Amino acid sequence: MTRPSNSCDNQTGGLERPFPVTDDELERALRDTFARQVAAPRPLAADPAGVAVRRARRSGHRRTLAGLALAGVATVLVSTGMAPFGTSAGREGPPTVVLGDPRGFSPSPLTTESTVEPPTAGPVRPELDMIVGSWLYTNGGERRELTGVSAVDQAQRVSDDGGWLLTSSVTAAGRTLWWVPQKGGAPQVLLAGADEVAVAADGRRVAWRDGPQLFVAGMVAGHFFTTTQTAAPAGAVPVGFAGDAVLVRQPDRGGFRVWRAPFDGRLGTANRDVLNVYGVLPDGRVVGQVSAGTPRRPCLALLDPARDLAPVRTGCGLDLATDGHGEVSIDGRWLLVNAARNDALLVDLNTFGPGVSARPAGPTVVGAVRWARSGGALHVDATGGLVRVRPEQVAAGEQPTATPVDGVAPGDRPVVVADPRP
Repeated sequence: MTRPSNSCDNQTGGLERPFPVTDDELERALRDTFARQVAAPRPLAADPAGVAVRRARRSGHRRTLAGLALAGVATVLVSTGMAPFGTSAGREGPPTVVLGDPRGFSPSPLTTESTVEPPTAGPVRPELDMIVGSWLYTNGGERRELTGVSAVDQAQRVSDDGGWLLTSSVTAAGRTLWWVPQKGGAPQVLLAGADEVAVAADGRRVAWRDGPQLFVAGMVAGHFFTTTQTAAPAGAVPVGFAGDAVLVRQPDRGGFRVWRAPFDGRLGTANRDVLNVYGVLPDGRVVGQVSAGTPRRPCLALLDPARDLAPVRTGCGLDLATDGHGEVSIDGRWLLVNAARNDALLVDLNTFGPGVSARPAGPTVVGAVRWARSGGALHVDATGGLVRVRPEQVAAGEQPTATPVDGVAPGDRPVVVADPRP
C-alpha cells in the first residue's frame, strides 16, 4: 500500500533540514499540521500539538540529564584510575605539601588576558618573559594577571608549551610553587610550605624539601607524578638538577651532595670542597666553584655528577665572589658570575683552565641570571633595573648598564623568566 501524498507533510526525504528552523517555528508548524488534520471545527478537549511538543521537550530533558550523568561517571572513573598513578611502594609516596587538585583545574576565575606591548627596559623589548608586580608579560605581547600570586622570586617556562612554574620568596610559612596554564586559567598551587624548591631547566621535574624529607617528582599539566622521597640531613636543600640527579646543598658551607633519584634512595657522599654550582654543560658536567689551591681560595671547576661532583678540571686564575649568583649559557660557552669586587664577570668556558679568560660585564648580579636563545644574558641589578649582557659587545669592551623597567613599583624588582624553548 502506497502512502498518499499530503501537502501538509513536513518530511523532506532526508535526515537534515533544508534550512534553519527555530523551535518556535517548528512548534507553530506542528500545531498548524494537527489543526488541519482535525475534521470537526470545534476545539479539541486535548491539544495533540501541545502534547507532542511537551513530550519532545521532556525527551530532550531526559537526554540532557542522562548525558550529564554519564559525564559524571566518566569523571569519577578517570579520577579514580589516575589516583594511584603518582605513588608506588617503598620509599615513594605523596608529599604532604602538595596542594594541587588531582582531578582537574582550580575553580578559581580565569586570569585576565590581553595583548599589549610588554614592558620595556630602555628602547628595547626584553627577549624573555617578565613578571612585573602581579602581571606576566610574554615577549610575544601577551599580558596575563596572576591572580592569587605574590612575591615571586623565580620563574620558569615549562617545555613544549606546558605553562609556567613560579616560586615565591622565602616566607615564615616557607615557599609556594604555582603552575600557570599555557592556554588560560588561574594559577594553581602545587606546593605550599616547602623549605626550598628547585625546578629543572625544562620545567618537567621539581625537587623540594618538606620537614625531614627531600622529594622529587615529574610535572605534567599541573600535576606531580612518580613522586620519590628520601631522608635528608638537617638543613640540606635541593638547588638544581644535573640530568636526572638532584644537586643538594649542605648547610653551613658543608659542600654538596648528589641524589640520583629515583635510581638510588640515598643521598651521595657530601663533597665539602664544592662551594657553589652554576649550571650544567651540554655534556653533563657541572660548572661550579670549589675551594682549591695553596692557600685555599675559590676556583672555578668542572665537576662530575657521577662521582659525587669530583673536579675534572680546575681554574684558579679569577677573583670570584662566593655568593653563588651565576649561570651557564644554554650552549655551554659562557658563564656570567660575580667577581669578588662589585661587578660581574663574563667567563669564556672555552678557555677553561689556569689561564681562563674573563671580562668585566656590568653591575653585580643579585638574583637569577637568564640566558636567551639569542645568546645574551638578562638579570636584574640591585636598583631593579634590567641588565643585558651580550658576549660580543662585552668582548668588544662595552660595559652593560641597567635600564629601568616600565611599571615596576618602588622597592620592587621585576623577575626574568627562564625559557627552555629552542
